[in-house]
Amino acid sequence: MAYSIAPGSLTLSRSVLDRAADRRRDNDWLEKAWGSTDTQVVAVAGDRIQVTDDRSALRFVPPSEAPDGLRVFLGIDRVSGAGMTADGRAVFAVLVDGEADESYAGLREIGGVLDDREAGAAVHVIGLANWHAVHTHCANCGEHTEVVEEGHVRHCPNCGASHFPRTDPAIIVLVTDDQDRALLGRNQAWPEGQYSTLAGFVEPGESLEGAVRREVLEESGVIVGPEVLYAGSQPWPLPASLMLGFYAKATGFDIEVDGDEISDARWFTREDLRALIEAGTMRLPGAISISRRLIEGWYGESLG
Repeated sequence: MAYSIAPGSLTLSRSVLDRAADRRRDNDWLEKAWGSTDTQVVAVAGDRIQVTDDRSALRFVPPSEAPDGLRVFLGIDRVSGAGMTADGRAVFAVLVDGEADESYAGLREIGGVLDDREAGAAVHVIGLANWHAVHTHCANCGEHTEVVEEGHVRHCPNCGASHFPRTDPAIIVLVTDDQDRALLGRNQAWPEGQYSTLAGFVEPGESLEGAVRREVLEESGVIVGPEVLYAGSQPWPLPASLMLGFYAKATGFDIEVDGDEISDARWFTREDLRALIEAGTMRLPGAISISRRLIEGWYGESLG
């Protein structure tokens, strides 16, 4: 296999902010940064983030114009914010209560139009927002936890436990056969004609390569051999996944879908894929997905 994901094409893996984790406990520095007119703040409601009127960028405001909510420190912009303070421009988010209105957008809508700085900030804070929404109480004793370290830790005042944001590793893989055809499947819940690479969560005590072989076998009946090659990763904070992309070579080619999660799976040649797309009878994953990049890496060029 000689496939690869084009460098820089993983939309949600882009980031230029220095997360400056050492500043999360420096309350004096944080308060000084919050008081600076150079500091930028973006609002988040649920898993949606506030955008400009033309929906082409995130809407940053100075702290004096930020809404009420849980303050989260995202990092320091040492590139475009250089020279504004001794460290650079501080960037925060505020997690607001309530439903998002039309001034907010989700990652699927705007992820592809954000620049590197904004894409990194968006996946960071949306991941934190989703974690805070469902981890309000201590898993050890049930006590309501307190937010510390500027939104990156929840501390239990009763038993003293500290709880950190979780990330769930998930493999996503494009499998090829001895004729260099690609294995693509259709989830039971998807519309007719929509296909993607196979994917699944890594189980406890399981290697990434083991997860690739198990998920492909469970979902399609196809046997993956020893050739499993890492291709790249992309955060998917909806709610808390890290997608780890692979290419793999099959040694057993008969397809038998599980009928539960996957309703159909097929081997596609490049010619098959192009013809079906041009006929409008097949839909691929969205442009911001790592699945799309795995498919295009195998295909050899962009598919639109």
